[in-house]
Amino acid sequence: MGSDAGSETKLAILFEEWVKGLFTIPLSLPWTKFGKALRCREELLKHIEEIVLRRQQQKDLGEDALGILLQARDEEGNSLPLDELKDQILLLLFAGQETLTLAIASFCLLISQHPNVLDRPRDEQKAFCEAPLTTENLKQMVYLDQVLKEVMRLIPPVGGGFREVIEDCEFGGYSIPIGWMIQYNIGNTHKDENLYPDHKSFDPERFSSENAVDKQKRFGYVPFGGGMRECLGKEFARLEMKIFAAMLLRGYQWELLPEQDLSLVAVPTPHPRDGLKVKFHRLVQQLTMNN
Repeated sequence: MGSDAGSETKLAILFEEWVKGLFTIPLSLPWTKFGKALRCREELLKHIEEIVLRRQQQKDLGEDALGILLQARDEEGNSLPLDELKDQILLLLFAGQETLTLAIASFCLLISQHPNVLDRPRDEQKAFCEAPLTTENLKQMVYLDQVLKEVMRLIPPVGGGFREVIEDCEFGGYSIPIGWMIQYNIGNTHKDENLYPDHKSFDPERFSSENAVDKQKRFGYVPFGGGMRECLGKEFARLEMKIFAAMLLRGYQWELLPEQDLSLVAVPTPHPRDGLKVKFHRLVQQLTMNN
């Protein structure tokens, strides 16, 4: 929305409180997480409305997400109404911040817990560290791709999604009538032993060109969902993750701090129970190409 310090604003505090109550029991009482989330949502929408109205008065609407939405027109030349703009911005704040942050944190967590995996992606970076991070160079970081795929298999950023049944069908001996809403579970799909033997282990080799387990079965690997409503931002998210991971591998060593509970809490999105406390060390000599 044009702010460079969003995490330091009141908006960020409201956002965090709202997220905590997204998937809780819907009891709209003042002291419940759901009740607090509802109040925070109202405050968030008020702040977003103020920002939208301010931006609409500017000659240059900008090229950030809000600017693009403000300039959008349908086939008849109509712009998005205010309520739709507010809802879309709130959706983008959640989809673009919460899930990506989780994926990057999961990368730090799993690499720390599996130091035997660290050397190979770090060695891979030696071939690229003196060159700028271009799209072509990123495509050649094949093993880092495998690592990130395995991160999202073990800890998918989203637990699942909903789909409406479009015709009567049967699944697992149960009849499911048309019109029902069903949920698909991403985490359990990624634990299918038929697709992922020894599914609890962290093994990036699953996604090598020789194994390619993600291509064995349609919708067998769905960290971004699947079908027509697959995440629109998945390629951008992958790009951000890969750039972050590459820079981290080149310049830093990190370790998990002791005495923290790293068991995963599933709601609202999977995250360690105590958050993630990590100590970073800048590498004395950053990676350079071998002469």
